[in-house]
Amino acid sequence: MTDSTRWQEAGGAGADPEYACPIAPVVDIVFSRWTTPILWALHEYGRQRFVELERRLGTITPKVLTQRLRQLERDGLVMRTYYPEVPPRVEYEISELGRSLAPLFATLAEWSAEHLRTVEQARTDYDARKEGAGRRRT
Repeated sequence: MTDSTRWQEAGGAGADPEYACPIAPVVDIVFSRWTTPILWALHEYGRQRFVELERRLGTITPKVLTQRLRQLERDGLVMRTYYPEVPPRVEYEISELGRSLAPLFATLAEWSAEHLRTVEQARTDYDARKEGAGRRRT
C-alpha cells in the first residue's frame, strides 16, 4: 500500500486530522512539552523518585510534573510504585511500552545531530529575509 493510498483510506485532505495522519495520536501522546524529557530521563537513568526526576528536569514545576506523570502512567508508558513506608516513598520507571519508544528517540536524536544546524541556518536566513523586507516597506 502506498502512502497516498493510506492517506485516501484515512479520509484525505477533508478528514479529521487524527484520522488523516496515522501518527498524529502518537505525536500528541509522546511529544508534548514535558513528556519526551521525562521519558528520556527515566530511560537513561532508570527508576527515580519524584524529587530526583524534578531535579534532573530542571525548570519543570511540581504541578506539571505530577500531571505529566499521571498521564504517562494512564497511557501505560510509565509505572508508579508506591511503598507504604514512613514517610511514604513513590518511584517512577519507564514501562516496557515506554521502552519500545527507544528506537524512535534514537532515530530522532540521529536526525537532530545531522540536520538541526541546517534548520537553525534556514531560520536565520528566513528571519534575515523578513527583516530586510520589513525595512524596505518603511
